[in-house]
Amino acid sequence: MTKSPKANIGWIDLLRILACFLVVFSHSCDAFVAQFNNNYSTFLQGCALGSLVRPCVPLFVMMSGVLLLPSKGTLSEFYTKRLKRIIVPLVFWSLMLPIAYFVYLNYIATSNSPFIDISSFTWQMTLRKMYTFIFNFNYDTTPLWYLYMLAGLYFIIPIFSAWLNNASQKDVKTFLYLWGASLFLPYVKIAAPFLGYIGVFGNMNILGECDWNAYGTFYYVSGFVGYLILAYYLVKYPLQWSWKKLSAVGIPMFLAGYAVTFGGYVIMQEFFPGNYAYLEIVWLFSGINVFMMTFPVFVAVQKLNTASSPILSKIASMTFGIYLCHFVVIQMGYDFYESIFPTTTSPIIKIACNALTTFAVSYIIVRAFSATKATRRLVA
Repeated sequence: MTKSPKANIGWIDLLRILACFLVVFSHSCDAFVAQFNNNYSTFLQGCALGSLVRPCVPLFVMMSGVLLLPSKGTLSEFYTKRLKRIIVPLVFWSLMLPIAYFVYLNYIATSNSPFIDISSFTWQMTLRKMYTFIFNFNYDTTPLWYLYMLAGLYFIIPIFSAWLNNASQKDVKTFLYLWGASLFLPYVKIAAPFLGYIGVFGNMNILGECDWNAYGTFYYVSGFVGYLILAYYLVKYPLQWSWKKLSAVGIPMFLAGYAVTFGGYVIMQEFFPGNYAYLEIVWLFSGINVFMMTFPVFVAVQKLNTASSPILSKIASMTFGIYLCHFVVIQMGYDFYESIFPTTTSPIIKIACNALTTFAVSYIIVRAFSATKATRRLVA
């Protein structure tokens, strides 16, 4: 989602397009995953597909690691350039998406979506969403959570760059091992109460986290920063694996990660129905199972060594804008396909159609924004 001299390398363009499409596909599954209390078959199909594309966001983060590590120039130069490219689109789409939702749901949609409370889309609520984005994203701007997180990564990229310029391969691997250990923490937190842990003054976090401290043992080496460093490592020290070895390692690794992601979500729904705090644990992007799915995909695309092409580069250059605007298009697509398909149509077909349509429509929107210098900075 960022540009650099490396941006026109074929395999990087391909990975950016793949990651963006997987994000769109993932959000196309949401309405069906939300049916666990109403239609269990629909829930299972949505969950199966939604679990399959969980590598989407980690792949996007790894793109930033490929393109930006190690960073060039001074700290202030890096911050000025990168944060400006986030802040302008963040402000614009934080204002535009609530308006788009309000107009669509109140004046265009022919029926109310079963998973949306229309009372949250009054003009008064819309105005509130338009100024409270300074604190956080809201439903209308759900994908923009990534920009808040990305800004945090930008803060530390120059710091890590200074270290990476001098770090040995062994040093980087040591960091990745520490990060790898942090990927198990969500499951340690689940298991702790079953092993007798009663928390600290009612707070059930672990390893030093409590009501007055959010920064536990692995805080500084956990989360998305590991994907940044992993991407840097894999580009600087590419795996010299044959396709046979990659298949022998990567396919079982992906399938095992998928089994935990999908099976775990279904199991968590059985034990904690409707409790999203628990349901999301096995879908966490910084969990070991999602890493197991992400790693082989990244390495496989890297190994393809796809040749650069103008078409590939053009689509790749639009992925940031597609990410920014696609969420409301998905809502429209969901309503459209629910209205034209028979009720017996498999959710898998509806999800695939919506994802493909949304990607195409969003691409057209971004191309329109890219046509003038005044609007280009809102999507690029």
